[in-house]
Amino acid sequence: FTEWEYQYNHWQWISDFHISSKGRGKSMKVLIVDDDRLVSNSLKTILEADAEIEVVATGNSGKEAIELYSALKPDVLLMDIRMDGMTGIEVAEILLKQDSAAKILFLTTFSDDEYIIKALQIGAKGYILKQNFESIAPSVKTVFIGQRVFGDEIITKIPSLISDGNKVDFSKFGVNDKEIEILSQV
Repeated sequence: FTEWEYQYNHWQWISDFHISSKGRGKSMKVLIVDDDRLVSNSLKTILEADAEIEVVATGNSGKEAIELYSALKPDVLLMDIRMDGMTGIEVAEILLKQDSAAKILFLTTFSDDEYIIKALQIGAKGYILKQNFESIAPSVKTVFIGQRVFGDEIITKIPSLISDGNKVDFSKFGVNDKEIEILSQV
């Protein structure tokens, strides 16, 4: 894409959104950002199969994530962590500084401890793996209503993250001392 084509397509998406979303009865607006266009389109298809979810736009870079989020104000941002130029973590840090109520759900193929810790530290609402495609729509809905979501693979890692001395303040995620104790025994 040339810069002009990018701008035209970018504003066309926003224009199309305002025209096509009126009266559709969708209850939540979702922005999808993944550097793989095939993945973005597949996620859009999966999510729009649910009558309660409307995908307002898809983006393919951190820069697009910031621009589209600012322009569209989606209810949930579903974003990949590893992207060229700017990671999803970096994007989330910027967006959460601008909008502390932003609901960001990371969807990635990586259950890397470093990413999990960072996602928790910055205040992401969830972290799930792409491989579990059947859990994507329910996870988006859960984040939309204000709860946090971490896939099974992530949940099983949390006790070791706690015991390895990583300084994650789980209380800011609504996890109390008793729940931390239970997680550490799993």
